[in-house]
Amino acid sequence: MTIETPEDDGIPKWHGFLVPLLQVLSDGEARTRSDLARLAMDAVGLSEEQRAVALNSGGRKAKGRVGWAISHLIAAKALTRPSSALYAITEAGKQLLTQFPDGMAQAQLKEVDAYREHRAAVRAARKGGSAEIAREEADDDSDPTQQIEEGIERINAELGFELLTRLREGHPDFFEDAVVKLLLKMGYGGAEQRGRRIGGSGDGGVDGVIDQDALGLDRIYVQAKRYAEGSNVGRETIQAFVGALHGVGATRGVFITTSAFTSGAKQYAESVPSRIILIDAARLVSLMIKYRVGVQVKQSYDVVELDEDFFE
Repeated sequence: MTIETPEDDGIPKWHGFLVPLLQVLSDGEARTRSDLARLAMDAVGLSEEQRAVALNSGGRKAKGRVGWAISHLIAAKALTRPSSALYAITEAGKQLLTQFPDGMAQAQLKEVDAYREHRAAVRAARKGGSAEIAREEADDDSDPTQQIEEGIERINAELGFELLTRLREGHPDFFEDAVVKLLLKMGYGGAEQRGRRIGGSGDGGVDGVIDQDALGLDRIYVQAKRYAEGSNVGRETIQAFVGALHGVGATRGVFITTSAFTSGAKQYAESVPSRIILIDAARLVSLMIKYRVGVQVKQSYDVVELDEDFFE
């Protein structure tokens, strides 16, 4: 099983915002950081959906990349701050815009004297070894925040594979308990955590139930199928689950599997009056990691940024 994180959202890398930022400020008017970021995103034609794309940390991807581009332009002395809250273009910035009107790559930015001096000063302050300097010198389209996010995604992909292996190898009762715990962690069942496994002989075709209210008047029923990769859940299995829901007078259910669903199963779930949510292997492990079910935090890192309010 692979958990994909496609980079097809159309948002430029951080260096793709270098020239748009200079273009925005080329009229000589100083602008606030928020206005500058908004106008730069307008210049590259980002949609509202693209601007809303979030990182796992919760920050906005496009805003973060604009922020890194601003930092690099300041390091190159292409931007200046006439006051603590404003940004303006410099003569050096105007020269860069004239030299690279159609866009600037990171390698081209590294040829700017002021930028080279800045990088040398940073390396001296870090006192890093040769390996660190080599990494610093390497061209990298990703901003540091994105590199952290991508590293976490790789860790989570490996963890997701291990989770699936354990779930598939474990006892069916354990898997049923696990999915009920997941739904409770997600907020279903209220503060009293009203949920339980009911699988076994005579379960009526359901493996768990979540009571949404104290009296159990509003219930969500769960079916959990521990299948190997490639043994996809078909339409007939979902039909049987819907029949089981009708047998207990329920209209809502969640079907969770360690495999996947066929197109026929998905179409059927969408067509029936009952509200059926299908959770396949990839989504299952993603939710388990997000809500910390079967996993624990090994190490945490804080990413800090300059507090602009402090300097106003």
